[in-house]
Amino acid sequence: MTQFEEKLEKYADLLVDVGLNVQPDGRVFIRGAQDALPLIRLVTEKAYQKGAKEVKVVLSDDRLTQLHAKNQSKDELSAIHQWAIDERMFYSDEKAGFLSITSSSPELLKDVDPEKLQAMQVASGRAFKDFSNRIQSDYHSWCVAGYPSVEWARLVFPDKDDEAAVAALMDLIFYTVRADVDDPVSAWEKHDATLHEKVDYLNTRKYKALRYEAPGTDLVIGLPKGHLWAGASSLNADGEKFMANMPTEEVFSVPDRNRVDGYVSNTLPLSHGGNLIDDFKLTFKDGKVVDFEAGRGYEVLKNILDADEGARHLGEVALVPDDSPISNAGKLFYNTLFDENASCHIALGSAYAFCLEGGKSMSREELEAAGLNDSITHVDFMIGSDQLDIYGITEDGTEEKVFEKGNWAF
Repeated sequence: MTQFEEKLEKYADLLVDVGLNVQPDGRVFIRGAQDALPLIRLVTEKAYQKGAKEVKVVLSDDRLTQLHAKNQSKDELSAIHQWAIDERMFYSDEKAGFLSITSSSPELLKDVDPEKLQAMQVASGRAFKDFSNRIQSDYHSWCVAGYPSVEWARLVFPDKDDEAAVAALMDLIFYTVRADVDDPVSAWEKHDATLHEKVDYLNTRKYKALRYEAPGTDLVIGLPKGHLWAGASSLNADGEKFMANMPTEEVFSVPDRNRVDGYVSNTLPLSHGGNLIDDFKLTFKDGKVVDFEAGRGYEVLKNILDADEGARHLGEVALVPDDSPISNAGKLFYNTLFDENASCHIALGSAYAFCLEGGKSMSREELEAAGLNDSITHVDFMIGSDQLDIYGITEDGTEEKVFEKGNWAF
């Protein structure tokens, strides 16, 4: 077995044992591009070895995705067939483990009409809203991971040829998910415990708000009463542990959708819908984006904000130290799964119900009354740097340093 094959085996083991924590007689639903077939095949094999009774695989192809997006009408692209919704909900009802493997180029759809892209994204968001609500309440296990395509790899390593770029990005992914160590499962158990130490501390403080200071950023994010911090592993409705993102370096919670004021600037490009958005700034008042600008991808950013009423409010606040493995790798992935784990970030759109006391059993109306945002979209963007300071504000107005120069202050 080559070194690459050994690391790929470890990666597949991690996704099955730690990411999804596949249970005997359970189902698995995998979505990924054909570029990721070597990993998908291994995960399928190992899931069956763990006793899964079915592994459903839905493959896509980037070139076909481009052709459809460029040539179909806006109406046709907006048509989500009921059978596709029913299929997803069937596996959700069965509490399948859902694995999504991202491979596509961040610039896959850069030449597509922005109105078409918005129509596609809004239609998909609405059609799969019930499924998204279950994901955001940890109803069943789910995991997002990555595998390189040639186009993505060449964007990250523009000076390398196709083969060398893919190999370099694959090695970088192995590093970020700890598949390059002797015992990756033990390494993830230790990492999980370390993140939960931060979670436990933040949950004892019960801050009413966080205040952010950095070049281009002066922002206060209110936190709802009963908010909970989370990080690394989660528990699904059956009490089984899983890891939603591999890699992950964050601890996160929910903002109060009505108590965000000030302005914030991105520090890394945002890849969204096959396009890049960069050099942007959002201004908030009473929780809502009231003004925005962007040096690149203005129309794409506008479409995100116009997706629905909740798209102009925040649904997540996440803390990631600048001194973390992905950040220290010194490479921009142009992919949110990886870049968000190199930087503090916040998200426009829907909030995670499990980040509120009792939230998993609340209705959407009850969650909104408690201050949590609801939307058909959820878009993370990176705001962290080695110049970011964050203060936790207690109920009596006292400020305590949470981050200093981009890293934990405690």
